[in-house]
Amino acid sequence: MTWTTFFIIVHYTIVLSVVGRVMLRPYREPSSRVAWMLVVASLPLLGILLYFMFGETNIGFKRAEHMRHIQTALFENPHLSGIRESFSIEIPNRYHPLFRNAQSINGFMPVSGNQSELMRDSEATIEHLVSDINQAQKHVHLLFYIWLTDASGLKVLNALIDAAQRGVVCRVLVDALGSRSLIKSKYWSTLKNAGVHTACALPIGNPLIRMLFGRIDLRNHRKIMVIDNAITYCGSQNCADAAFSPKPKFAPWVDVVVRFTGPIVMQNQRLFASDWQAATQEKLDLFEQNEYQPVTHDCPAVVVGTGPTERYSAMPDVFIMLIGCAHNKLTITTPYFVPNEPILNALCIAAHNGVHVTLNVPHRNDSWVVAAASRSYYQILLKAGVQIFEYTGGLLHAKLFTIDNQVTMLGSANLDRRSFDLNYENNIILYDQNLTETIVERQQTFIQGSIPVTLSEVQAWATPKLLWYNTVATMGPIL
Repeated sequence: MTWTTFFIIVHYTIVLSVVGRVMLRPYREPSSRVAWMLVVASLPLLGILLYFMFGETNIGFKRAEHMRHIQTALFENPHLSGIRESFSIEIPNRYHPLFRNAQSINGFMPVSGNQSELMRDSEATIEHLVSDINQAQKHVHLLFYIWLTDASGLKVLNALIDAAQRGVVCRVLVDALGSRSLIKSKYWSTLKNAGVHTACALPIGNPLIRMLFGRIDLRNHRKIMVIDNAITYCGSQNCADAAFSPKPKFAPWVDVVVRFTGPIVMQNQRLFASDWQAATQEKLDLFEQNEYQPVTHDCPAVVVGTGPTERYSAMPDVFIMLIGCAHNKLTITTPYFVPNEPILNALCIAAHNGVHVTLNVPHRNDSWVVAAASRSYYQILLKAGVQIFEYTGGLLHAKLFTIDNQVTMLGSANLDRRSFDLNYENNIILYDQNLTETIVERQQTFIQGSIPVTLSEVQAWATPKLLWYNTVATMGPIL
């Protein structure tokens, strides 16, 4: 046997073993299996390397086991023992499947007695957050995917330093990749020196070594703010200016955030506590405190936290349930639209059934890959009757679902495959006609600042353009 023959045999043995791994991997779409088999077989060595880098949703065995242990332990807290019971608050029966599906993900039950306020814009969000931090008496917990050292980022940072110096316990958790500029700056040590407890979620370390134990692009994309167990915020905004200095040519970044008080705060607190313990090993015992004041406004709501260590397909299941609950009107605002086949079909079915379905996405996207993939779905959606608008006033970064002017979901999750499978996300689903109508009005202002996409326009696209869009979308299952 020659050396050439030996290396050929070894090569094909490795290729076949990796192909077998692709075929045996659970929870993988057939299209993804086919795509990865082609990559592994057609790109010797490089295809195998790419598969182990990006082919499996894996944060590492130790990290995954640690997260599951944390989540189980938190549910053993006696003050959370009721979250697995059936609920009986005032939500119309036709929305019960949606809220029960949400409950099945983390165990949180819908809770009423919440009060909400839609923030005017990104600047107002920062102003309210800083004001709440300035009035904090016991603790401030902040988690952001991206935290920049721009005007907004420094306002929050300085408020935290002041709070820590007057005895408030402040904890800051940021994603190690998304907030790397803050972590590498002098302000990170300034926070620590002032007494603020800091931590990084999913640290990478040496990228080559990290890739041996799990994907480095699985990130904590959540945005959680909790003050004194009494106030929380939920929405799409990172701790940064709307000008967003890393990508200023797409500015302003347009976000939507809602400030909540009431029992929903404790559910966001639990998500923060689980992420904090995963990053620091410190267990927070804050759940016995019940510091929100009774309010007359109802607003039944539930927190939905998803990620690679939660059950498979949790986030896509929520999207499908939201679409299926719409009877008259469904408006979706998202910066990144790369649906899987079930979600695409659900949108088309809703439109065929007479639901007024509107999709609002950015005209200029900061991700050319997402922009191309999104447009590959336009024709089938438009033929089904879905209305599509592309926002021209900046990067529409808000993530919103509104149903029949009654139900809203907002938070950090995009309607794309990263949010489906790779990122830790946090959202709130709520039943409240007043708040939902206010959010629908905000969505309508986005639509008024958009250009409509017509079927005739899409059908007139040149063949090279359509080929490009469809080629990028075909790669979606392996991204």
